[in-house]
This record gives sequence, structure tokens and C-alpha cells, in this order.
Amino acid sequence: MNSQAPTLAVSTVIFALRATDSDEGTPATLWLPLVRRIREPFEGRWALPGGPIGGDESLADAAARNLLETTSLTSRYLEQLYAFGTVDRSPSQRVVSIVYWALVRPDEAERAAESENVRWFAADDLPSLAFDHNTIVEYALWRLRNKMEYSRIAHAFLGERFTLTQLREVYEAVLRKPLDPANFRRQIESTKSVVATDERLAGGRHRPPRLYRYNESFDLADNGPLPVL
Repeated sequence: MNSQAPTLAVSTVIFALRATDSDEGTPATLWLPLVRRIREPFEGRWALPGGPIGGDESLADAAARNLLETTSLTSRYLEQLYAFGTVDRSPSQRVVSIVYWALVRPDEAERAAESENVRWFAADDLPSLAFDHNTIVEYALWRLRNKMEYSRIAHAFLGERFTLTQLREVYEAVLRKPLDPANFRRQIESTKSVVATDERLAGGRHRPPRLYRYNESFDLADNGPLPVL
């Protein structure tokens, strides 16, 4: 048994909605950026962005740094997901990873930095990743889809103003199923999590749809009893 003290690290799962190809009518799906490992263990394999925690960093600060260094993005939604610490998850040393997840808007994802060693992948169609990162992504997807049912987390994928159709398309992309527009409208309006504005979406041949905004009295993230730091 390895008696060496465990190393503490932070990894970040970064979700964004992106079209699968250049066709404008193609529905968006969930994607996430991965980094190619340049050293052993698992050299050459793709992995979640992450690394050791700096001596003067909080866990959330380390996760935000991962996001910025990997994609040059910041996120309005960053939440701690889970701690992964299986004894044999790393073949070289004992590593306990505190995993965060971040959500970014499609327009932000389009500006994200990519390189030979940083690439976006479809979240539901990943290659075999380093360590236990496939399991981590599967858990993050389960958590995201479960949370869509009771929180306003979908708004993290949208701008300050949006139509109900755009909001429904976010739900459909994340849940991977079509939703009835009329039922969706009734359900969303009953939650009072969105507020109609006097603005309408510009362009289009027909009467432009009304724009909505978030109800700021609803928290985007559910942090439980802990204060937001």
C-alpha cells in the first residue's frame, strides 16, 4: 500500500452548447473542452483541465483558473460537483480531485481558445479519457440533466435577454429530447423564474417574439446553506 500523503487537485468540467456542424439549422448539443496530456501517466490521452491547487488559492479560484487557462473564458456559473478519490485512480500517486463544473454561453464558446492540445468534444461521444475522467463527465452530465428539472440552471447558457423558444432549445439540447412548446411555456411561466420585457427579438419575417429576462430573485446556483464567497 502506498503510504505517501495524497495530492489534492482540482479539475473542471466546462459545458457549452455548440452546433455539431456549420449548418445554421443544426440543433446545438453539449460540448466540453479537453486537454491532451503531454507527460505520463496517460501521455497523449485527452483529459479534463485541472491540476494542483496553488498555496494561496481557494478551490473555486483554482477551478476558475483552469477554465481561464484552458479556454480563455470566465463563467457566470461555477459550482463544486463532487470529490473523486478512488485509491487507484492514478497509477503514479494517490490523487484526490475536487471537481467543479462551469457553464458558458454559445457566443462565449465560439471565442474559446483552441490549440493542438486543447479541443472541444461532444459530451455524449467522448474517447477514452485519462484517469477516471469519463466517469467524472458522466456524473456531471447526470447532475446537469437532473438539475434542469428543478432549477434555473438553463439560464447560464443564455444571454441577458432571450426568447422562450431559445430557452426551450437549451432544455432540448441538454435533455436530448423534444419538448412541446405550449406545455413548456406554461411550465416556465408558472415557475416565475423568467420575466417578460417590453423588448422583442429583431429580424425575421413574422411578428418578432417577446424577449424575457431572468428573475433576479432566483439564485442561479444552489449553494445550500453555505455563503457564496
